[in-house]
Amino acid sequence: MAPLPPLPPVADDLEFAGRSMLDLLDEDHQLIGQLCTRLAADPASRDLEDVLVATLSRHISAEEQYLYPTVLAVLPDSTPFVTDEVAADEALLTQLRRLHTTPAEDAVHGEALRTVTEHAREHARRTASVFPRLRSGCTANDLVRLGNRVEIARSAAPTRPHPGTPATPPLNKIVDPAVAVVDKLRDALTGRTTWAEDLTERNVYRSRTGGTRTP
Repeated sequence: MAPLPPLPPVADDLEFAGRSMLDLLDEDHQLIGQLCTRLAADPASRDLEDVLVATLSRHISAEEQYLYPTVLAVLPDSTPFVTDEVAADEALLTQLRRLHTTPAEDAVHGEALRTVTEHAREHARRTASVFPRLRSGCTANDLVRLGNRVEIARSAAPTRPHPGTPATPPLNKIVDPAVAVVDKLRDALTGRTTWAEDLTERNVYRSRTGGTRTP
C-alpha cells in the first residue's frame, strides 16, 4: 500500500499506540449531536453553546487537515466528495459564527441553531458514509497514526469559527494553530468553557442572554 500523504513512511513491523482516526471522528459526531440537542432544550446556556462552537471548530479543523487528504489518497474519484465537504464546512462555520455572535433572546439565534444542527448532522452522515471504505483501504496501524495526529490537531485547533481561512494542507496546518493562539488567549481571559468534560451543573445553566458576543 502506498503511504498516505499526511504520514511519512515507516517500517512495516512498527506498531503504534493510540486510537483510530475514524473512531475519534465518530465520537466527535456523536458528541456534537448531543450538544445540539441539549442546547436546543436550553438555548440560553452560554457554556453549552461555547462548547458546541469550540467542539465543531476543532472537529472541522482536524478533518480538513487529516480526513480529507486520506480520502483523496485512498478512495478513487473522491475529489468531488472532498470539494463538496470543504464547501459544506465553510457554510457550517459561517452559520456557527452567526450562532456564536447572536444573543440567545434574538429570533436569529434559534434559526442559526437549527441550521447548525441540520448542517452538523448532515455532515456526520456524509463523512461517516466513507468510513467503511477507509477501514478497508487503510491499515489499522495507519488509522492509529492518523488518530494520533487528529488528537494533536484538535488540541491545537481554533476554538471559534473562522470562515475564510485556508481549508486544505499545507496552509491550514500553519494558519489554524496560529489563529488558535489568539482564540485560546481570549478564552483564558474570559473564562470561556470549550471542552465538554468541563461542563458542570453550575455552568451549563449560566445564561448567555443580554448582549451580542464578539466573534
